[in-house]
Amino acid sequence: MAGGARQMELGGTHRRTGRRVVLVIAGGLLVGALLTQLVGLAFPPSAARQFFITTVSASFGPLSVDLRVIALTLGPLVVRVNVLSVVGVVLVAWFSRSLL
Repeated sequence: MAGGARQMELGGTHRRTGRRVVLVIAGGLLVGALLTQLVGLAFPPSAARQFFITTVSASFGPLSVDLRVIALTLGPLVVRVNVLSVVGVVLVAWFSRSLL
């Protein structure tokens, strides 16, 4: 059986474009940030709450662009990742896959 026919039997082909991957990751990080805030408000001070709201941060920048007519400085860009942000990315990826 050819590879294309096999893919069609399993529910069709799903294209993973770069734009879709970026949107899923960005949306998942936003959902994860919302979940983190909700857990921070809902859970009493405990080890479980601390586990869910502890973040690891990475920063990039600042990025400067000088076009002689206009100069821009962007940054620093900070990405904060925790357990709930990973859960958010998985939820958004699952939801976006179910839409196809």
